[in-house]
Parts: sequence; structure tokens; C-alpha cells
Amino acid sequence: MRYMITLKVTAQPTTPPPAELMAAIAKLGEEATRAGVLLDTNGLAPSAEGARVELVGGKLSVTDGPFAEAKELISYALYQVRTKEEAIEWTSRFMKIHRDLWEGWEGEADVLRVFGPEDFAPRG
Repeated sequence: MRYMITLKVTAQPTTPPPAELMAAIAKLGEEATRAGVLLDTNGLAPSAEGARVELVGGKLSVTDGPFAEAKELISYALYQVRTKEEAIEWTSRFMKIHRDLWEGWEGEADVLRVFGPEDFAPRG
């Protein structure tokens, strides 16, 4: 099963991310890659550089960022794992690194299963 993990920051320290944090993130990514579960990961530009496309009442609209949400979406990861619990475990390890190495940083991660063709196969 594939899972998309999205990371949002809810409290950002005024200090830049410590070098120890960045090294620990890289090490975790290398471990997940060696384990064959990490398919892709990347940071995302601030919403100020993006746009939102909405369809409401049959009308399409485009709004340039930034968006009003208090939580800024900052990165994603795509995992290929056997269970949701395994995806949660990798995500928890990532969050613990932030807790332990960057005081004051707070965030939330959503663990979402990615549908595949098997989810839409005709039922016989």
C-alpha cells in the first residue's frame, strides 16, 4: 500500500533548523530508502508562491496564495508499506526527530492511503 504523508507546521521557531536536525532527517530518509519503503519526499514552497483552483457552483476560480490557513503545508513523503501502522511508525519517527532536535517547532502530519487501480477494479 502507498501512503502520502503531508506535513504542516503549526509553530515555527525564529531560529533556523539546526544542523543536527537536518542530518537526522537525511539519515532517516536514507534508512527508509534502504528499507525500500520511501518512494519520494520533498519540501514545498510557501503558499505565497502557489495558487488555489476551486470549483464551486459550477464556476472555476483561481486564487493566488498566500492562503489564510494558520497551518502551512511544508513537505510530503510517499511510502510503500504493508500497513497503515507502518506508515504511522515512519511518520512518528520523523516527528520525534523534530521534537528532540528543534525546540519550539510544532506540526502535524496526515497519513493518507493512496488509491491504486485495485481500488477501482470491478467487483465480481
